[in-house]
Amino acid sequence: MKLALFLSAIASAAAFAPAQTGRTNTAVASAKADYANEIGVQAPLGVWDPTGHLEKGRDEFERLRALELKHGRVCMLGVVGYLTTYAGVRLPGLEDVPAGWAAWSALPQEVLGQMVATWIFMEIANRDQTGGKAEFDGDFRNGYLDFGWDKQTDEWKKKKRTIELNQGRAAQMGLLGLMFHDALGNVSDILP
Repeated sequence: MKLALFLSAIASAAAFAPAQTGRTNTAVASAKADYANEIGVQAPLGVWDPTGHLEKGRDEFERLRALELKHGRVCMLGVVGYLTTYAGVRLPGLEDVPAGWAAWSALPQEVLGQMVATWIFMEIANRDQTGGKAEFDGDFRNGYLDFGWDKQTDEWKKKKRTIELNQGRAAQMGLLGLMFHDALGNVSDILP
């Protein structure tokens, strides 16, 4: 008990210690300034790069942004799929497959094989199919699907791309939370 009181007294005293002011690395500040107007940079974090990836250059940034967009899209589908199966909706023939982590052991091997083949096909097929006409990574318009995108202003396009990126970020956190609570066995406490 005395040790706990002593440690808490030290911790509370440290709260009143003067803040350490570090020197700003000019290379890092310069790299962050180069990315200040990118899609997804917004308050309160601004350009947030705790691991220093921005120092690796524009190509690495573009690669990571494309991965973030792809994983965000997959997680958006994952959250919808998780909630749909948790609500009891099943494909014909899979009515007895449970929702969540329990589904992996209950799926027939043929279905798992089809899933893996679909993932491989999607990775191959979702490369740049636009013939170099894509405006950005993740732009899969191929001359047939446009829905009026080309008629919109650049400001509108940036806003929509930022919305998609942020929804993907939220979906990544949401799917991680659903998976975590499913593994703990208390997912029914957070879903209606």
